[in-house]
Amino acid sequence: MPNIKSAKKRVKVTATKTLQNKMFKSAMKTDIKKYNAAIASGDMEAAQAAYKVAVKRIDVAASKGIIHKNAAAHKKSQFTKALNGMNK
Repeated sequence: MPNIKSAKKRVKVTATKTLQNKMFKSAMKTDIKKYNAAIASGDMEAAQAAYKVAVKRIDVAASKGIIHKNAAAHKKSQFTKALNGMNK
């Protein structure tokens, strides 16, 4: 446990930021699951709507540093490929 005042504050701030990151990451994972469910069901309109939400959430996560930008690009590429595969 820190003794210095500034170190105590850093512990509090880190705990708050960690909680925010966990909440955002959890919401992102939920949106990804909804997108995957829409793809699996074969509903094109629902898949397109879920795609927009999931990609937006991934972009925000990458910009905030919650996930790596290359991981975000990889996920978006997978989603686009799956969505385009439904058209065929």
